[in-house]
Amino acid sequence: MADRDHLRLRLAVDLAILTVRDNLLHVLVIERDNEPYRGQTALPGGFLRAAEDLREAAERELAEETGLDGGLLHLEQLAAYGAPDRDPRGRVVSVAYLAIAPDLPIPVAGSDARSAAWTPLDEVSGKLAFDHGQILDDAVERARNRLEYTTLAAAFCPPEFTISDLRHVYEVVWRMPLDPRNFSRKVASTSGFVVPTGAQRAPGTGRPAALYRRGPARTLNPPLMRNGIEA
Repeated sequence: MADRDHLRLRLAVDLAILTVRDNLLHVLVIERDNEPYRGQTALPGGFLRAAEDLREAAERELAEETGLDGGLLHLEQLAAYGAPDRDPRGRVVSVAYLAIAPDLPIPVAGSDARSAAWTPLDEVSGKLAFDHGQILDDAVERARNRLEYTTLAAAFCPPEFTISDLRHVYEVVWRMPLDPRNFSRKVASTSGFVVPTGAQRAPGTGRPAALYRRGPARTLNPPLMRNGIEA
């Protein structure tokens, strides 16, 4: 007979915060100061408190463990993770949040973490505590998908940028080279993605490059599919 007892569990939040730094996709990680997995690398996160909703818990944990203000970030729910053995302390279900933002400050470890740092994606692959590796993999794929369907990549660029600057963001996040002419053609044909400023940037060598700013569109129609503009 199936066990019909109501399951008692604890609810947690975890955060995958991504940014582009030094031409690489970075993730915000902490060194845990508490058991289990004390001293190991993990995503920021923690347990929901009685008077909190999920977003409040995510913002509080981010501030406590890294010093970053989650209220200034666009946090979106990624997925829920509830495998029975995902946490050695008992049955814990975690609601993961994703944020993708440019120019985020250096984090400062808080009371629940020994350290906090932006770390290149490759340096933490396969090394995260709990099931945070799976959460991070899902977050990165969501970020890559958002670049296909939204104008988010332009937010990673300075106020005025070249098409080459924009293409570089896509190449960093997608981890693949893109054909410059094909990419430029698709960006130019997407209404509201970028707007010419009328100015140019003079490179050290070669022809000056036209400068653009982010346009009013927030979704891409048609989308910029990865398999449509790869080199």
